[in-house]
Amino acid sequence: MTAVKVIKVLGTSEESWEEAAREAVREASETVQEIHGVNVENWTAKVEGGEIIEYRATSEIAFPVEH
Repeated sequence: MTAVKVIKVLGTSEESWEEAAREAVREASETVQEIHGVNVENWTAKVEGGEIIEYRATSEIAFPVEH
């Protein structure tokens, strides 16, 4: 049986929500091995002057753990 751990990671981008999700996976992969999946839980953005200045993707990252 494989045990799986899920962590939440916030990715940000000045370009798009999709790039923010990619950034979340990139950030997690710096310290987590064998990422098997990502679920984008929430899309949000920071707005200034009526314009989106930062896209944010709160993502759940899944990976196997030894037990």
